Amino acid sequence: MPLYNYQAKDFSGQIISGVLEAENIQGFYQAIKERQLFCLDVSQKRQPVNMTFLTSLGRTTSNKLSLKDLAIFCRQFYVLLMAGVTVIKALDVIYQQTESKKCKSVVLKVYETVQKGDLLSEAMRKQGEAFPTILINMVESGEASGKLDMVLQKMAEHFDKERKLRSKLISAMIYPIILSIVTVLVVMILFAFVLPTFIGLFESSGVSLPLPTRILIGMSNFFSNFWYLILLGLAALVYAWNKYIKTEQGRLSWDGAKLKIPMFKNVAIKVISARFTRTLSILLSSGIPLLNCIDITSKVLGNKVVTDGLLGAKEDMSKGSSLSQAIRRVGIFPAMIYSMINIGEESGSLEEILDKTSVYYDEEADVAIQRMLAIFEPLLIVLMAVIVGFIVISIAMAMFKVYSTVG
Repeated sequence: MPLYNYQAKDFSGQIISGVLEAENIQGFYQAIKERQLFCLDVSQKRQPVNMTFLTSLGRTTSNKLSLKDLAIFCRQFYVLLMAGVTVIKALDVIYQQTESKKCKSVVLKVYETVQKGDLLSEAMRKQGEAFPTILINMVESGEASGKLDMVLQKMAEHFDKERKLRSKLISAMIYPIILSIVTVLVVMILFAFVLPTFIGLFESSGVSLPLPTRILIGMSNFFSNFWYLILLGLAALVYAWNKYIKTEQGRLSWDGAKLKIPMFKNVAIKVISARFTRTLSILLSSGIPLLNCIDITSKVLGNKVVTDGLLGAKEDMSKGSSLSQAIRRVGIFPAMIYSMINIGEESGSLEEILDKTSVYYDEEADVAIQRMLAIFEPLLIVLMAVIVGFIVISIAMAMFKVYSTVG
C-alpha cells in the first residue's frame, strides 16, 4: 500500500508530522480523522521508478475533461447536493462512481484541495485546464449566492447540449470523409494496378492516342515514379497547415474563412449564435456582471473572429453602450439576436429572452447541419463519378482508336 507524508494539527494546536500507510487517499483521511487530527498537508511518498513511467517520459498529457465527463460531473454533483450531501462527501461519492480515469484523477485532486479548506471553485481553478472557465465562474457565483445546486444543474444541461451539438457536427462529416477516402483509394488502385496494363498495350500499338488518354498516362507515370514525393508533399502540407492555424494570424484567417465559405457559413453562424445566447443566458441568471459574462462567453464560442468582436463589444459597453448596440457592431450574428436582446433589455427579462433564443438557434443549427450534409454528399458523389468517369472514358477512347486502326 502507498505511504503518505503528512503534517497535521491536534485539538491542542500542536503540529504533528509523520508517515501513514493507507490503501488510498480516502483511507488516509479516514485514518487521520480516527486519530482526531486535522490534516494540514499530505503528499504520497515517491515510489521506485518503473518501466511504465520510463515509457511515458516525453509524452505530454492533458487533464482537460471532455464534455461528457463535465456533464456527468455536474449532474451527479447536483443530485447529491439536492439530497443534502455536503460538498466534500459529494466529491467522495463522485470519485467512487466515476469510470473515467482522467475524471477520477481530477476529482481526487479537487477533493484533497477542498479537504484542506479551499472553496470548491478555488479547488477547481487549481486544476489547470481540467475545468472550463465558465464552469469555475458559475460555481463561484453559486457559492456566493447559496444556489450551487441550481448552478450545477444548469451547467449539466449546458454541457449536454454542447456535447450533442458537437456530436452532430462530427457525425455530419463522417460520411463525406469516408467517401473522400474511398475516392482516393479507387484512383490509387486504378493508377497502380489497372492503368499500367492498358498503357503497355497502347504504347506497343504505336497509335496516336487521344488527348485525354495522354493526360491520363502522364498522370499515371508521375504517380508511379514519384508517389513518395506526393506523399511527402501531402505530409508537408498538413504539417504546415497545422502550424499556420496555431498562429494568431492563421487562426484569425481560418475562422474568418469559415464565416464566408457559402457551404459552411450558415452552419458556423447558427452554431455560434446558439452557443452565445445559451452561455450568456446561463451566466446572467447566476448573477455574474454583464461585462464579465461577455468576457467568459467570448472564450467558449470557438471562433477567434467572433471572440475579438465580442471583446470589442465589451469595450464599447464599458464606455456606455447597451448590449444590443455593442453586439450589433460585431456584424456577425443574425438580425434576430440583436432584436431579441433589445427586447430583453427594454423588458428587463434578458436572461429569459436569451434562453428562448438559444433553444431556437439550437434547432436552427441542427437543420443547417442536415442541410449542409444534404448538399455535400451529392457533390462528393458527383466528384467521384467525374474522376472515375474520366479514367474509364480515356481508356475507352484509346481502345476504340487502337481497334479502328488495326481493323
